[in-house]
Amino acid sequence: MNPLVKKSRPVLKRTKTVTIIGMSDDGCLSLTSKAMHAISKGQVLAGGAQHLEFFAEFEGLKIPFQGKLPDVIDRLEELSFENNIVILASGDPMFYGVGGLIVKKFGLDHVDVITHPSSIQIAFSRIGITWHDALIISLQEPSRAGFITKIQASSKVGILTDPEQSPQELAKHMITYNETDWQAWVCENLGGVDERFRCFTIEELSRVDDTAPLNVLILLRKDGDKSLPPTIANLHEDAFAKQIPHKGLITKREIRTLSIVSLGLNRKSVVWDIGTAAGSVAIEAAKIAFDGHVYAVDVASECIKVARENAIRHKVDNIDIVEGLAPVAIMDWPAPDAVFIGGSKGNMREILDVSLEKLTPYGRCVVTAIAVETVQETYQYFKDCGWDTEMIVVNIARSVPLAQYHRYEALSPIHIFTAIKVERN
Repeated sequence: MNPLVKKSRPVLKRTKTVTIIGMSDDGCLSLTSKAMHAISKGQVLAGGAQHLEFFAEFEGLKIPFQGKLPDVIDRLEELSFENNIVILASGDPMFYGVGGLIVKKFGLDHVDVITHPSSIQIAFSRIGITWHDALIISLQEPSRAGFITKIQASSKVGILTDPEQSPQELAKHMITYNETDWQAWVCENLGGVDERFRCFTIEELSRVDDTAPLNVLILLRKDGDKSLPPTIANLHEDAFAKQIPHKGLITKREIRTLSIVSLGLNRKSVVWDIGTAAGSVAIEAAKIAFDGHVYAVDVASECIKVARENAIRHKVDNIDIVEGLAPVAIMDWPAPDAVFIGGSKGNMREILDVSLEKLTPYGRCVVTAIAVETVQETYQYFKDCGWDTEMIVVNIARSVPLAQYHRYEALSPIHIFTAIKVERN
């Protein structure tokens, strides 16, 4: 053998050290032979207390999921260097479960996932409804903000509830927003001996007080897809309540549509609306950013009252509407992906300072201005900052009746400024 040629090192096969096993309330009866074999070979068994109870005779170390989950996972990582770890989870561990955290921590090379049908799958199958086109929502979080907004564009919804966000509380929340044209199925204790399925109207469900803590809620829109709203609302001003007699305190439909398109929103966008007035821009933005959140402010208490009324009327609950004067009122808001400024009360430069500093990279700021002085101030601000800014002026005329004819009636010209935050070296 030529001594100058290096021998290749043998490739060692890396064995799995962590096995995640999905199971149902049936316990061992829901497990495959492969899952049972993995448990028999494990030295450490981790999971919820209800899962560990099924394995009273396990001779290794048992670690219940108590306290902070990241701390438990850190301990499992330490033990994995000398032990085979088995983690028990409900249903499909990769569906709103612990599986993603485990794979991220240990690496896919060291994790084997033995899945089980999720509670959502089981619930839909029990009531004989396909679920491939269903919207799935997990409310196992501190807040249900955005729930009403999310379901607007769906006719079939599967919901993972929790004790704080119970089916009864969700039904009451839906009634507040007049979102009641649904059939509701409550599927309880799935896979257990006391499994139960019941169908209600939303009004009936709001009065039920005996649902089991472990449940899935399925909502089926009564008229199917027939009442689904358009993707872009483009609502006329008359669709909104307005402060009387100041009917002008609302962004006109055409300007609103151009402004929202300029904001470049996606479903997860965080949006600021400064000078919200009737809330029309904030509400349409919230419909697009249904997995995000909108923060709106106005200095006038009457405008705040009207804007909140409009939010309920148009069924958006991923929106906070507060009374205050910007920029003081916006200082503690989360960093926005998009900022819309429709009114400044003379504080345009200060509002832009705060907005552009907090704006996320490549986020957009859109300013609408009607007064010549505001146009000049906004133009000068962006020029002084060196921001690349698109400026357009919009002239709109609408047809109005004139006897048996029609004529055009012009609206006031509106300037729209759009600036994108680009990181510079």
